[in-house]
Parts: sequence; structure tokens; C-alpha cells
Amino acid sequence: MAHSDLLTAPFAGAPIFTRSRALRPTNKVLPEHARSHNRALVLQTLFSAGAQSRADLSRETGLTRVTVSDLVAELIAEGLVIELGPREDARPGKPATLIDVARDAFQIIGVDLSEHEVFRGAVTALDGTVGEEIEICRDGATGEAAALLVETLVERLLALATAPVLGIGVGSPGVVDPLGVVRSAPNLDWVDLPLQQRLAARTLLPVHVANDANVAILAEHGESAHDDLLLVKVGHGVGAGLIVGGRPVIGGGFAAGEIGHVVVGTDGGPRCACGKDGCLEAWVAEPRLTAQLEAVAASLGAVGGAASSEASTELDAARDEILREAGRRLGIVLAPVVGALNLTEVVLSGPAELLDGAFHEATVDTLRKRTMAALNRDLRLRMSEQAEDIVLRGAAVMVLSGQLGVS
Repeated sequence: MAHSDLLTAPFAGAPIFTRSRALRPTNKVLPEHARSHNRALVLQTLFSAGAQSRADLSRETGLTRVTVSDLVAELIAEGLVIELGPREDARPGKPATLIDVARDAFQIIGVDLSEHEVFRGAVTALDGTVGEEIEICRDGATGEAAALLVETLVERLLALATAPVLGIGVGSPGVVDPLGVVRSAPNLDWVDLPLQQRLAARTLLPVHVANDANVAILAEHGESAHDDLLLVKVGHGVGAGLIVGGRPVIGGGFAAGEIGHVVVGTDGGPRCACGKDGCLEAWVAEPRLTAQLEAVAASLGAVGGAASSEASTELDAARDEILREAGRRLGIVLAPVVGALNLTEVVLSGPAELLDGAFHEATVDTLRKRTMAALNRDLRLRMSEQAEDIVLRGAAVMVLSGQLGVS
């Protein structure tokens, strides 16, 4: 599939990101916060640019050499920065000593609660490299049973850590407030669950909890060339993360991006877990689409045996129509958002076997039809290249941002 005015990109293996792009600060830096700001600036520069000398850091950050030397000494004492030795170059004079973030000195626990059948977690390095991973089958657990599964998953991940843990990052479905309270997650039957507080009390470690799509977009932003970005995550539910002008958008009620519970059209539709009919999630969520595809396959006698060529063709057509309808519904919801914010990049994250192909094409076509040509000429709708690890990688970014001021 190709469209000249809406470019596409296929799924690929998830790259390890070792460089980051800073999210713009949302608050004015006050005098009393200057030291922590400068400290974060030094760390961000090292994360983004790699090994530097102290003089390099002074030039890059605009800080005085005395300030940089003082901050570097503090960071070395804390084990966050290491000296790599003299720079190998032909410049006259004593070679400068290179320093870098101690990327192996700490680890981060990332947890992804967005999938339909499992809770996933991983031990990651500071640069986002995903190490040991664990999956715990949900077996349909909701409410307190699901919360206990999260605690079990975190305990098992901590046992796998081979370095001090900087913090724990959790991407949860639903509306999550800045204190890490899951205000509402209908698919997990969570209402006002203080997940951050529970995990912090249990582990005695810093914990950061946010909506899974808002977490995922932190990882995607580091790979994108744009400061305006919308990421739609399809899993157990459907949600969106939004960055505008380099700043994450959370919303006054912490529910920005909750497009999954927007009713699409006026023709009714499937019943959603929230109680309404025709929500986007009821059309697009992974378990809903999978169930529809399995039902069609069963009705055409294509389950459990070899199908004839004619039946196979009929099955493919029926499958594509289900996916196209879901893609159209997503396009209907996205069009006013794209138009209102003049977005140039939208990213889809979820199972490739569902989203890549007929679904993707229908979303593109619907966006073309429902937005001005002048707007969609530069719009790019693409698949994320970070695959199933996107929330885990975003969780690492969230912890880095929360603990060190680095994104």
C-alpha cells in the first residue's frame, strides 16, 4: 500500500535506544531549583551526546567550568557518572579526561499491564536496553487479584536485578493521576487503586505509575524527529499518548488520550466494558478483534482443518473487512484530533498481525477523507518499530525523568 500524501512504515524489530531526546520542561526554573536543574542538564547532555570532557560539558550546557566540575564530582561520588580515561586525540597539551553516565551502575524495573492475557515486566539498563523479562498469565484476574499479580511480578523482577535498582516504572491501562493512583481501569476493574503507593511501600523503592499509552510515547519520542506526536496503543484496551511542542499532554482530569471510550458514530455498536455501546475500544481492542476473526473463521469452517481455495479466499475477504471497519472507526476518532492540533506524525503500536495491512490502510484512507488536503499532505501515519517492548522502554524513560531529570 502506498499513498503519496500519507506515508507508511512497516513494523520492524525494536532497536535499543542509547541516545535520548529531552522533553521540554513544563515549569519555570526557580533559583532554589537551579542546582537540580543544572545537575539534570549535565546528565541529559551525557545521555544524549555520549562521553564528554568537563570542558565539553561546559561548552554544551553553558555552565561554568567550576560548576560543571563541582556537579561531576558529586555525580561520580553517587556512582551515576564514571571517568573513562584520557581522550585519544592529537591535540596539544594534556589529554582531557572523558566522563560518561555509568550506564551499568543501576538498573530499572519496567512493568507493562496493557496486554490482554499477561502482565509483562523487565529489568532494563539505564539506556533502555531490555534485559531479563518475565510474563505472568492473568487468567482473567481483575480487581484485587490483578493488583496482587502486579506485586508478585515486581518481586520476581527485583530478584533478577544484578545492580542497585534506580526505580520502578509501571504502565497501566486507564486513567492514572500524578500520584500513581489508577482512578479508573474498566478492563481490570480498578477504581481509585493506589498502585504507586502500594508498590513503594512493598519495595521501599521509588515508583512511578502512569497510563500505558503515556508511558509508551516517552519511548517513541526518543526515536521521532518531531516534537508533536500522537501514539495510539492497541492492546487490552485502546489509548493514546500525546506530546505537543515537546511536552507530554496529560489533561486537567489526567485523562488526555482516553480515546478508547469515545463513542464512534451514531449507529450503536458493540457493548464496551465501560457500559456504553460503540466505544472505539469495543471496535478496535485486541481481544475484540481477535474474537471477531476467530468467530468468522469458525463460521466458514476454517478452524481445525484444511480449507478449500474458495473458502480461504472468502475467509481472507471477511477478515480484511473486519479489520477495515476497525481501521475506519479509528480514523473517524483521529481525524478531528489531527485537524485540531495540525499533527504531522501519528504512530500505531500494537499487534502487527492486526494493525498492519487492511486496518492500517483503512485508517489512512479515513484520515485522508476527513481532513483537509493541506493538513494531511505532510501527515505520516506509521507503525511503531519498538514492538511489544515499547511500554517497558517508556517505563525506563519515566523513571530516569522522575529520578534524575533525564528523558
